[in-house]
Amino acid sequence: MAQGRKGKLNYRCPRCMMREIDMDMLYDSQNDEYYCLRCSFTGNEAEVKRLNQQFREKYLDRLKRMTEF
Repeated sequence: MAQGRKGKLNYRCPRCMMREIDMDMLYDSQNDEYYCLRCSFTGNEAEVKRLNQQFREKYLDRLKRMTEF
């Protein structure tokens, strides 16, 4: 997906990413928050980073082959 042209570098929407949809968030400089056009998620930079980190922790071992259970 193309990078939005409204402000600084955008993050991926954590709510859409949990549903396996790759959607960029746009930055609103007036409210100092990020928003998603697809799912209406809004949040500041710290909240977006926190939710993206949760996503990374959830799928941390997805590339490792599990041989013992």
